[in-house]
Amino acid sequence: MTASEYTPVLLTLPGSLTPALAVEVLPHGVTIHRFIVQADGHTHDIVIGPEAPADHGVGKYINCIIGRYSNRIEVGTHKFERKGVNGEMTAILNEGKRVSLHGGPTGFDAVEWTPLSSSDPPKLFSAKELAHLSSEPGSHAFFRLVSPDGDQGFPGTLITETLVALVAPEPKEHEEGKEYVLGSIALVYRAKLVPKDEGTKEVTPVNLTQHWGFNLDASQSGDTPQVKSHILTIKSTHIAHRDADSLSLGFTPSAGTVHEHSKKAIGDGYPEMGYDDYYKFAQKGYESVPTRVPLTALEELDLLGEVLKSEGKRLEPVVELSSAKSGLKLLFDSNQGGAMFYTNAWTDPSRGARKKIHGGSGERGKGDSYAAGSAAFLEFHDPLAAFLDPANKDAEDTLLTSDELYHNYVRCDVLFCAPKA
Repeated sequence: MTASEYTPVLLTLPGSLTPALAVEVLPHGVTIHRFIVQADGHTHDIVIGPEAPADHGVGKYINCIIGRYSNRIEVGTHKFERKGVNGEMTAILNEGKRVSLHGGPTGFDAVEWTPLSSSDPPKLFSAKELAHLSSEPGSHAFFRLVSPDGDQGFPGTLITETLVALVAPEPKEHEEGKEYVLGSIALVYRAKLVPKDEGTKEVTPVNLTQHWGFNLDASQSGDTPQVKSHILTIKSTHIAHRDADSLSLGFTPSAGTVHEHSKKAIGDGYPEMGYDDYYKFAQKGYESVPTRVPLTALEELDLLGEVLKSEGKRLEPVVELSSAKSGLKLLFDSNQGGAMFYTNAWTDPSRGARKKIHGGSGERGKGDSYAAGSAAFLEFHDPLAAFLDPANKDAEDTLLTSDELYHNYVRCDVLFCAPKA
């Protein structure tokens, strides 16, 4: 551990002396430590988590990146092939007796990433793409991680770069009673696989996400925060069908079940153990915004422009989360195949720490941490262990070859409408 690993990198909206959005990002696991929203004279931190940045090194999977592989893979050795390139991995146990969870015992969430600078600029984004970013310092940040061959059982050296950027809204007149955009946050993940020998090809599984947990009301109440009154829409027709160890068995329709979220309160039909389910999007965002492109196209690539636009050609939102109490609404779009929705079911309020702005003491072990149902985790990634399903061969199989560039993004627009008196 280094001191800099838990030193927040502060990002604010470009072009604003009093920004409506601000984010603190930790190099440890590219963790969103705080997501501050200023609206109607109120200050909200809309992500749960500990008060002290270093406490992210004790807890797991709170607002951090997940890699090399999101969610669950059955332990053991798996062989795979993409476009004639063969490989194998050995998934390492770190949950129960059969499961390798979130990239293994020491995944991307648990290590220090390197913040990039003008002297060490990103290498997986083109000059055209970098030109779309604001020239103002402090509105975006890049981080890099080099995962060596064999890391957590995954083959090949993987170089990953993550962009965290705040995007200013288009200037508009604010009409009373109408919702308006305060700003946006965009997360963009790029990765390439470096073969051991020049001229050879390799392949490895890659499926990244941000494991962030939202509560739009937590800063307004001294009580243990809940999200059951939040209104959720997920544009999905199927959820993952899983076995007793939560390993994927395919998909099952969600229509007519508690998993049909269409402007529905999270607490309406709330399952006894809460939600911890993968939703496959009806919209195939990757057909418009690819998840992989040839590495040879990198120099002329320009996928970032569309991600950072406030208007014009953008993918339709696939998830919407809102609260009548705070007046806040989040709209998410992504090129990923679906999202995991988790309501913090397995948390223990006697452990961990709750932020002071959320009514907690801020201290670990005080017994006032977050309880079950206190957050809506929305983790955008491709289906669980997709590379093990023959139906995905040479398509959205979550495999990356050494002649491809991985491109994964999620954008969150933050809106506000003053609550009715």
